[in-house]
Amino acid sequence: MNNILNFQQKIIPEMIELLKKRYQILKSIYYSQPIGRRALSQELSMGERIVRTEVSFLKEQGLVEINSIGMMITEEGKNILENLEEMIHEISGLSNIEETLKKYLGIYEVKVVPGDLDLDSTVLKEMGRIAADYVKELIQDNYIIAVTGGSSVAQVVENFPKVNKQNLLVIPARGGIGRIVETQASTLASKLALRIGASYKLLHVPDNLSRDALETMLNEPDIKDTVEKISKSNILIFGIGRADEMGKRRGLTEDEIKMLLQKGAVAEAFGCYFNKYGKIVDKTPTMTLDFEDVKNIDHIVAIAGGKYKAQAVAAVRTNNPNMVLVTDEGCAKELLKLKDESITK
Repeated sequence: MNNILNFQQKIIPEMIELLKKRYQILKSIYYSQPIGRRALSQELSMGERIVRTEVSFLKEQGLVEINSIGMMITEEGKNILENLEEMIHEISGLSNIEETLKKYLGIYEVKVVPGDLDLDSTVLKEMGRIAADYVKELIQDNYIIAVTGGSSVAQVVENFPKVNKQNLLVIPARGGIGRIVETQASTLASKLALRIGASYKLLHVPDNLSRDALETMLNEPDIKDTVEKISKSNILIFGIGRADEMGKRRGLTEDEIKMLLQKGAVAEAFGCYFNKYGKIVDKTPTMTLDFEDVKNIDHIVAIAGGKYKAQAVAAVRTNNPNMVLVTDEGCAKELLKLKDESITK
């Protein structure tokens, strides 16, 4: 298969590009169905005329159907999409990229999803599905699963398959943050628990309280019990944020964010701000998983994508060799550039 693909790329490279384009269109319809042509065009940052031509071809092949409510993928289209995944992964050279990044980041595994999140929003959904399928295989009876908040982790939860395990507990790895309740850790913990038939505990605590207020609340029996269970988690699913964006979400003033950046902060995770060398330069008072406990968790899975997140992803050093990163092609290629820059310096 690899030899055939290499031959095709050299002799008829336009065929490979067309294959990628049609795969991208099929994938976007699958995740957004029913969807209209104009909405699909905007989602893919692709001209309406191109979308119309390609969709017409896919319809003729019986892979897409169109009705009054929009376009939907057929059962045959779904089968084709599933069979294409491995081929597109190989064509894009993502296996080699995964191996290179695994060594560069010093982690257990890297999974790269084809596409660029900055150009195609459905890439995040695919990242969520890949991460969810991976985590499902890790879960054992009596496991404690901790989740942070954020849109990336939310997609993992949304795409989680059924799990046939007993006595599972899902808990938030941190308190609330920001005003979007739908993507807060406690909300996602309860959703995931319902999807997999687990019990759950919540942290009804804002994530930006003063140190004195946090210490007072930690004496509450229910909160204390939940926090203790967080440190005993078997699996942690977390997102990685840019320092400037997370500062805004935490309600920091412009001066506070400026001071944070002056310290060299480029990334945030677990309430800790990291510089580009992976050193913690600041820490927010928060009811969250203690960073020192992260390295002792059996399995930790990070999900983050988009070119603009690359420096943040490279900066978050968990010191846990079992860490797995799920990202997109755009972020992965930017990480390769950072690796090359670090070698030449």
